[in-house]
Amino acid sequence: MPPLLQVEDLRVEFRAPNGIVSAVSGVSFVQNAEEVFCIVGESGAGKSALALAVMGLLPDNGAITGGRILFDGVDLVSAPEEQRRELRGKAMSLVFQDAQSALNPVQTIGAQLTEVILTHSALNRRAAAGVCREMLRELGVPDPRRMMSAYPFTLSGGQCQRVMLAMAMVMRPRLLIADEVTSSVDVTLQAEILERLKQLSRDSRSAILMITHDMGVVANMARRVGVMYAGHLVEYAELLPIFREPRHPYTWSLLQTLPRLDVWAGGWRRCRGRRRIWCILPATAPLRRAVRKRWRAAGPSRRRGCRKYRRGSGRPATTRWLMSNQGDGASCSRGTISTPPPLRKSTVRRQPVRRALPASGSPST
Repeated sequence: MPPLLQVEDLRVEFRAPNGIVSAVSGVSFVQNAEEVFCIVGESGAGKSALALAVMGLLPDNGAITGGRILFDGVDLVSAPEEQRRELRGKAMSLVFQDAQSALNPVQTIGAQLTEVILTHSALNRRAAAGVCREMLRELGVPDPRRMMSAYPFTLSGGQCQRVMLAMAMVMRPRLLIADEVTSSVDVTLQAEILERLKQLSRDSRSAILMITHDMGVVANMARRVGVMYAGHLVEYAELLPIFREPRHPYTWSLLQTLPRLDVWAGGWRRCRGRRRIWCILPATAPLRRAVRKRWRAAGPSRRRGCRKYRRGSGRPATTRWLMSNQGDGASCSRGTISTPPPLRKSTVRRQPVRRALPASGSPST
């Protein structure tokens, strides 16, 4: 079976006042039909530029300088604009990153939704409105009829995101490009939107090209993953090998930013004859920085005697350090430090004593 989308050595450049900026440099991947393929990377890696290049919606200062984009056997780079306009919205659609900015603020939701159906089908306006209300109902909108008459500036961010999803899926396209669909919503709504996307993909038999920077979304949605860094696709593999055995250092760094509950570093330690303590700290960079900050704030007198954790290095093992030489020190339980170390005398500020003013009508003393 031929692939639905095939990108070969794609290069996208933007003209800037200081010169030419290369946003996408030699990206190649293949996406099959009815497959969820995720592209993950940090902000500025070129993910959105890749999505705009596939849809043919690059701004005036951007251009495709090399490579091919084959959608169902059609080369989108060399295809005329009329053919690409026919494909956009019907065979392939895009959910933009900022839903509130993508919607027209002076048109109602119903007018913007029905415009897609009237452009790509022979239905009349009344039938198109019924199809739009049904799509909004599938996405969990409580009152689709009222939503059709509302304006975008009267809706919340989550409601605008559902409207954009309805506008993209109303024609049941073969390829849906979702650009950061969960970036501006809370965690509860994020899980609901992802579940709705998977359900619509199964019902419509559509492929999803999901662009995100959240590895949790990747683990929940993807079948195959591509990692982008500085315009390059540095790693491209199945989902489980990416999480179990990442090959590229940037992929490993992305995985290290996730909080881990299955990796712990700790053990019994004795501080110069004091009682033995058990310190369990997860091996994550944010917690190490927090413990290191507390280590510096404690002063040399408080952390003396704990330098033998790293033998031969002469440096304290800050991720395994626990101040226990006094009863009011910090304690560690399951990776959290419950009590901060006490401040030194030089950093303690005394608050001025404020006396209560006498009540009105009472004699002053």
